[in-house]
Amino acid sequence: MKIYVPQDSAAKAVGADAVAGAIQDEAARRGLEITLIRNGSRGMCWLEPLVEIDSGSGRQAFGPVTVADVPALLDGTLAGHGAVEEIPFFARQTRLTFARCGLIDPLDLDDYRAHGGLAGLVRAAAMTGAEIVAEVTASGLRGRGGAGFPTGIKWKTVHDAPGPQKYIVCNADEGDSGTFADRMIMEGDPFSLIEGMAIAGLGVGATKGYVYLRSEYPDAIRMMEAALRIARQAGILGADVMGSGRAFDMEIRMGAGAYVCGEETSLLNSLEGKRGVVRAKPPLPALEGFLGRPTVVNNVISLASVPVIFEKGAAHYAAFGTGRSRGTVTLQIAGNVARGGLFETAFGLSLGEVVNDIAGGTATGRPVKAVQVGGPLGAYMPVSKFDTALGYEDFDAAGGLIGHAGLVVFDDRADMLGMARFAMEFCAVESCGKCTPCRIGAVRGVETIDRIAAGDSAAIPVLTDLCETMKDGSLCALGGFTPFPVMSALTHFPDDFVRHKEAAE
Repeated sequence: MKIYVPQDSAAKAVGADAVAGAIQDEAARRGLEITLIRNGSRGMCWLEPLVEIDSGSGRQAFGPVTVADVPALLDGTLAGHGAVEEIPFFARQTRLTFARCGLIDPLDLDDYRAHGGLAGLVRAAAMTGAEIVAEVTASGLRGRGGAGFPTGIKWKTVHDAPGPQKYIVCNADEGDSGTFADRMIMEGDPFSLIEGMAIAGLGVGATKGYVYLRSEYPDAIRMMEAALRIARQAGILGADVMGSGRAFDMEIRMGAGAYVCGEETSLLNSLEGKRGVVRAKPPLPALEGFLGRPTVVNNVISLASVPVIFEKGAAHYAAFGTGRSRGTVTLQIAGNVARGGLFETAFGLSLGEVVNDIAGGTATGRPVKAVQVGGPLGAYMPVSKFDTALGYEDFDAAGGLIGHAGLVVFDDRADMLGMARFAMEFCAVESCGKCTPCRIGAVRGVETIDRIAAGDSAAIPVLTDLCETMKDGSLCALGGFTPFPVMSALTHFPDDFVRHKEAAE
């Protein structure tokens, strides 16, 4: 009997370690022979700890399981959900990047291979760098970290750039509120990230890679370090990657938790041991990045999506999606929802379908008021925008951004003036201080919103003008995108701002 208990951080936060220990103790007491496998999460957070049992006729899911449920679990009398693949939330997904997450033992390389792992790297190792870059370009993959920049163009720039040394840098500084996809893949399928970075290295001629991982993710750090050791021993990394005659190795570097270090040039400064402040562009990191050398900077999900592109082909990946948004988007559903978690689907689903059908509306049962898409710098989307399709251009046309694809849902009790103030305060606290519009503008923004809350309606045009200045004049997205949540709150929920005025009077 194989029993799978997630060691994902979200599952551990609700008692997975205690459940795993109770299963081992109870099995020993009964004299049962079991194999306990600590897998990643399947992404259905409301069912964690989600325990799966395979007695030889397929895996059956039970959750959320408590320590008190363990005797019934082993007795076979605990009510379950059937196979995970039959649970509606999971059954509706198109899993490409997350196909193995929660299915395999994260550190079992044979298990990884048995589920398609390394097939992409084997194929890439037989290709030239130019052919690898062309394959990524044909897939239509765009940066999943927020900007949505075409990955193939970035790789080609680095491939074509002269330089004695090139680098691959993975941005694993997942700082956006309501996002956890990077963490999940590193904890549940770390070899996919390693394989994606190795393919990138072979493609652009880089021999060294770094994963910039936030220190707040100790489990992800532990899993990635362990996976790197296994990968080196297996010849996936090192002087002769998969017998290709080409070298690529990588290491983990930890950040100290500054939000602005999620911006690629701040990240590079931090990686070099400097203060994490934004660099002016040009030069682009693709030409003068880490240590002044040509550098690919991609986020975790972008790189972890590369193996499936090479395993199944660029055309297969590009067949999913809509318009210029190809492949799948890994939605991270959080906030006031009945069913939160990771949902991977092809681009094109409407926001309303995600919130109402997949997430099941609010956990409180109250009406949805707003959904913030894209982290703390994302716009608040009202119910009137729920027909917006999940696509980069679609969201841009609707005044929003997909960003890292985190969705935080709020019910009708949310105070949108307070949310706008939080956005400005967040920017003020997290600003690196390099540019005036962000450093000073965010502080003035908090003060201006406080004036509005006190009943000064004349401050509303001042806030609008301030947001325009920050949007046009900031060096990076922190100051440039803070106006998205502020202006969307003011535009779509004006009554919340008027109500404060009336209350003050």
